[in-house]
Amino acid sequence: MLFSILAIAVTLLVPAIADAQSSDRENYLAQLITQAQEKRLAEQREWHLLLHYRKGLFGGYESEQDDPRFFMSPNGKTDPSAELSATLAQFFSDELVGRSQQPAQCAFVARYHWLKEQLAFDPNRLLPRVCDRFDRWYDDFEVQSVSLIFPSAFLNNPASMFGHTLFRVDQKGQTEQTRILAYTINYAADVPPNAGLAYPIRGIFGNYKGYFSTIPYYLKVQQYRDIENRDIWEYRLNLTENQMRRFLMHAWELGNAYFDYFFFKENCSYHILALLDYADPNLHLTDEFVGWTVPADTIRLVVSKPGLVSDITYRPSRSTVIRRKRESLPVVERDLAHRMTQDVGELTAPAFTRLVPAKQAFVLDLASDYLRYRIETTDSPKPEWKERNRAVLTARSQLRIPSEEFIVRPFAKQPELGHKVHRVAIGGGWRNNDTYEEASFRGGYHDLLDPEVGYTPDAQIEMASVTVRHYNRADQTRVERATLLNLLSLSPIDSVFHAPSWKLNVGMNTIRHNDCQLCSNGFFSGGIGGAKELRLLNREVLFAFAETEASVSKAYDEMHRIGGGGTVGILADMTERWKIMATGSYLKFPLGDKSDDFRWYVGSRFTLAQNWAVRLEYNHRDRDDDVLFSVQAYF
Repeated sequence: MLFSILAIAVTLLVPAIADAQSSDRENYLAQLITQAQEKRLAEQREWHLLLHYRKGLFGGYESEQDDPRFFMSPNGKTDPSAELSATLAQFFSDELVGRSQQPAQCAFVARYHWLKEQLAFDPNRLLPRVCDRFDRWYDDFEVQSVSLIFPSAFLNNPASMFGHTLFRVDQKGQTEQTRILAYTINYAADVPPNAGLAYPIRGIFGNYKGYFSTIPYYLKVQQYRDIENRDIWEYRLNLTENQMRRFLMHAWELGNAYFDYFFFKENCSYHILALLDYADPNLHLTDEFVGWTVPADTIRLVVSKPGLVSDITYRPSRSTVIRRKRESLPVVERDLAHRMTQDVGELTAPAFTRLVPAKQAFVLDLASDYLRYRIETTDSPKPEWKERNRAVLTARSQLRIPSEEFIVRPFAKQPELGHKVHRVAIGGGWRNNDTYEEASFRGGYHDLLDPEVGYTPDAQIEMASVTVRHYNRADQTRVERATLLNLLSLSPIDSVFHAPSWKLNVGMNTIRHNDCQLCSNGFFSGGIGGAKELRLLNREVLFAFAETEASVSKAYDEMHRIGGGGTVGILADMTERWKIMATGSYLKFPLGDKSDDFRWYVGSRFTLAQNWAVRLEYNHRDRDDDVLFSVQAYF
């Protein structure tokens, strides 16, 4: 009888207790929402950083986050207040949310901790959850510091034409040698294999999703330094312990969603800067980028913040190490190292055995570097390369002396020392029987005659360029030139490195042809060739291209012409500030307007300061002569 009475009592009490708890939760939630409104938390910068809100052109806010699962409110993308209220409500719920499918307190741990600080949650009324997955993830980092990593530009990969940025989370007790074992925080587009030319086209219009990921640093180093031959710059950041925790908490949250990836704006550099903005809301890094975001500019911005960067480390690519080692050797020993890669019999040749042990060790190390480079950068390495490398390493081990420290100097200095990516120029000159003045703007990025400090040597990327010119005698103002895309890569060939040189150019210019004195000419051209580096004066690169060109203009018969030919040229560093380039071309057009062109160009640039330069250029094209002097400013 007693048990029956107790059972009835429990049956009556449980719903009453549940109703009371539910009522208390609702009351406490309403209290928290009221407090948040009174404190205007939805208007605070940190809430906007957590949700990635930006002011709209016509008022209001919109989040740059594009994954609906990132928001707790159906209107959360555009309503910071509604999102804050819905987030508070979700903290009371067991519902699994976000891409990671966890309770809101764990999926959006940075939001939870910030709101807890602002509203002083009562742990008896809003029970804090144990977030095992986040705690294990965070503890595995053993964070001591955070470094911003910049792999330099790689022209042969559209995803890396302008370089890349990511973070490395340095662990306690790690040294410069063991930091390669650390983990990275990386943001990148989810691009299907073999995307090819579709990648930049779709990337421009945001047709890929971008995700944050945690990847071991040694895998990124292998990709960038060893396979793609890109130098890496590492910038140690001065973050407090609390800032590093905020940094990682928000990185965890961003793993729950995606952004639409835009190649020029919301790219690898832009969204990782948002992590630093939340770590230290006083930085305002992403606010600096309105039109587009270039990785080198983000490095310049971070370095410009007083006290933010504590140390800079250079990690050379394998090709840079090989080139610098070769430069340090006399020609005879350089050739000996190369012969070892082709015939291990050279290991017993007098030319090698008479060297002192330290020099033998250096030559063997260089020969092994050659062979490893070929093995790891070739799709189908020859079996004999591995056999020769084993023989070289065996001979090296028999010397029983350590390798001497070899300091590698970069060919391109760190990116923050280079000119800025936008350029304006004013100039004047003479064309045929007329004088003119012109003004030009280039959206980005760098051409062969620009000051080379901080940029990949012998590489050119020009985009979104337009020149307006006024002819005085003709009293005519016109768009003289416009460039959509102008890419050129010179890869000097030697006994080890055999990459081809190539170029691609799409745009319009002004030509003189037949009876038309100033005619607009749209063109598409491309070429493949080779280059050779010399050291006759300072540094010279000779190059040659076989190329094709298609043009459209009212100056041509049938409105077009298609043909091909060749170009030879030289690019020479006369001094650190003075550079010249000269090219000569012959193109024959058998399709459309049947004609041919002899062209030559001579240009000279002198650097006045980091972001100032002057140029003198001469262009000849089919009885058309043009001389231009210009002053250029980079911003």
